[in-house]
Amino acid sequence: MSRILVAVSSPWAAQKAVEPVSNLAKRLSAEVLVIHVSRPSGGQMREQEQADGEKSISLLRDALTERGVNVQTLLMFSEDITRAILNVAEERQVTVIALGLTGKNIFARLLAGNVPVELIKNTRIPVLLLPPDWNGMI
Repeated sequence: MSRILVAVSSPWAAQKAVEPVSNLAKRLSAEVLVIHVSRPSGGQMREQEQADGEKSISLLRDALTERGVNVQTLLMFSEDITRAILNVAEERQVTVIALGLTGKNIFARLLAGNVPVELIKNTRIPVLLLPPDWNGMI
C-alpha cells in the first residue's frame, strides 16, 4: 500500500492541503500520515506550539477522514525538523512526502530554515510541494 507523509506547519497549511492530499491519496489508494514537527522550547511557548501542532494535525486528519482517507498522525519535537521528517518517512516507508509552502518571504525562510529545500536535497523519496496560492487538483 502507498503511504503519503504530509508535514503540516500550521492550521492554515493543513487547511490548504486537504483537497490535493485527499485527491492524491484516493488516486494512489494510499493512507496518509499527517505529522507536525516543532523545535523544542520551554514553558508556555512549548504549550502553545503543542496546541498549534495538535490543531493542525486534527484539522487535516478530520477533513481527510471525512473524505474516506485512512489517516495516522504524529506530533514531534526536534531541533532538526528536516531530519525528523526524513527519519519518519524512512521508518514508515512512505511513498511520497507532501509539503505546503507558506509563502514566507526570504528573511522568514532564513530564520526558520528552508525545510522543503533540505528535504529535497537529502531524500530519495519524491517530494510534492503545494504552492500557497494553489487551489487546483492533482
